[in-house]
Amino acid sequence: MNVPIIDPLQGDFPEVIEEYLQHGNMKCIAFNRRGTLLAAGCADGSCVIWDFETRGVAKELRDKDCIAPITSVCWSKFGRHLLASATDKSLTLWNVISGEKVTRITLQQTTLHASLHPGSCTPSVCLACPLSSAPILVDLNTGSSTVLPVSVTIPGNGPPLHPRNKFSDGSPPFTPTAATFNKFGDLIYVGNSKGEILITDSKNIQVHAIIPISGGAVVKDIVFSRNGQFLLTNSNDRVIRVYENLLSQKGATNELEKLSSKNDAYEGIERLKVNGSQCLILFREFQDAVTKIQWKAPCFSGDGEWIVGASASKGEHKLYIWDRAGYLVKILEGPKEALIDLAWHPVRPLVVSVSVAGLIYIWAKDYTENWSAFAPDFKELEENEEYVEREDEFDLMPEAEKVKELDVNQDEEIDIVTVEKDSGFSDSDTSQEELFFLPAIPSPDVLEQQDKCLGSSSKLEDSNHSGSPFSMEAVQNGQAIPAASSPLEVIGTSPAEEAAEATNSKRKRKPSAKGLELQAEKGKKPSAKNKSSSKSSKSKNKHGDTNGFALDDDLSDEYL
Repeated sequence: MNVPIIDPLQGDFPEVIEEYLQHGNMKCIAFNRRGTLLAAGCADGSCVIWDFETRGVAKELRDKDCIAPITSVCWSKFGRHLLASATDKSLTLWNVISGEKVTRITLQQTTLHASLHPGSCTPSVCLACPLSSAPILVDLNTGSSTVLPVSVTIPGNGPPLHPRNKFSDGSPPFTPTAATFNKFGDLIYVGNSKGEILITDSKNIQVHAIIPISGGAVVKDIVFSRNGQFLLTNSNDRVIRVYENLLSQKGATNELEKLSSKNDAYEGIERLKVNGSQCLILFREFQDAVTKIQWKAPCFSGDGEWIVGASASKGEHKLYIWDRAGYLVKILEGPKEALIDLAWHPVRPLVVSVSVAGLIYIWAKDYTENWSAFAPDFKELEENEEYVEREDEFDLMPEAEKVKELDVNQDEEIDIVTVEKDSGFSDSDTSQEELFFLPAIPSPDVLEQQDKCLGSSSKLEDSNHSGSPFSMEAVQNGQAIPAASSPLEVIGTSPAEEAAEATNSKRKRKPSAKGLELQAEKGKKPSAKNKSSSKSSKSKNKHGDTNGFALDDDLSDEYL
């Protein structure tokens, strides 16, 4: 077995900021199922899709009807569609490949968080959590919506109790709620303002179980781990709670119906609570016992082994990472910018956070390489040691003993087409329609003015390295050569300089063979005519011809 290159004792959690992404004012983020694409919603109503491998913008989705800030983004199961909610009460479904808008629905309230049904290949149903009302199921094809129950009342027990946050003017009470699908979307877990988790069937909208939360605090966030084994809640009492899911992943609805029939001895809410005790069990609680800070955007790692939460204090960009056993293993401090959203990479130890300034920060692990893993016989030393050679180290060995026959079947066919299944996604079905990458949009690096500067500077370099005999002669005689103009000066050349440049281009024609012979003969004995012509050329250069050189009268016909 090969020795691992990375030390296995190092935790698989990020430690430092590796890079940051900038494109407009980004507000929310979401990875696709494989972690190859990162979607970000911006304050101007557009959605940017980053290629996470190259860190380049692969596509920008922009709707002329939506200029309001995006509140949440969500990928479809196979990554071909993207759902975005905005502060103008709209839900927009995008086709990622074509960049076209599939549908747009306007609700009665602003949606803070929206998620597509995880079990359907073609997105048709989404779960929306409005600002101050119960979660709703929205049919994206017809635009119809169904309100989910957030509390259970028993008939005959009097009128239901009003929530504690009722307004005095008779307007609807502010009841913040959070909701999420389970892994396959057959159940919906709703956290209400009374400190309860309701398990509801997504088809017939019937509450099957209730799990009360200690303290009765408002549930602000509710998130499932990727494998569906654990459920995380963030309450208003500044405690993050992790529950273990006791239901099976597939057929959870049938299992709930069996529990209800089994607990017929109980009635009403009591039976629902008994069902809830057999569906979820409290696993761990996470909090800062000293500062009692509020948490923002908590989530699981890709494998569910780590829990991360961000500080919701103003001006702080801190990440707290716990292991599932409940120990705080790392506190990461970022820039002095408040954090507004957070996401853990599905398969890698990477965390991506969004600051209030609209930047995306990528937190990665600071690896320590184990160089002895590259050679099994390599041994790392703390300090230099004197090497002592073995007695038989340089003995000659027969070739027959050196070369060992390899037991390899040469006729065996090697399969290079079949892709091995990723262990991280062994519990989910794969499809040929799944979208992994998008071609990145090339961005122009050089402006038009820079192109002109580069072109003119290349001309200057060519002229300076042309090796004209009189420039070499001036250098040998210690005479000063006029300095080459800067690229910006060349852009604004005068008509006289352009005419001189045109004459220079004519003079750079290739001489004939006879002209070269005459030049070689006269080069041995420079005549007075050459000197006079060189002086005339120098005087001419003073008038703006920086790249020109004088010619002999006898060779003028050959050159021109």
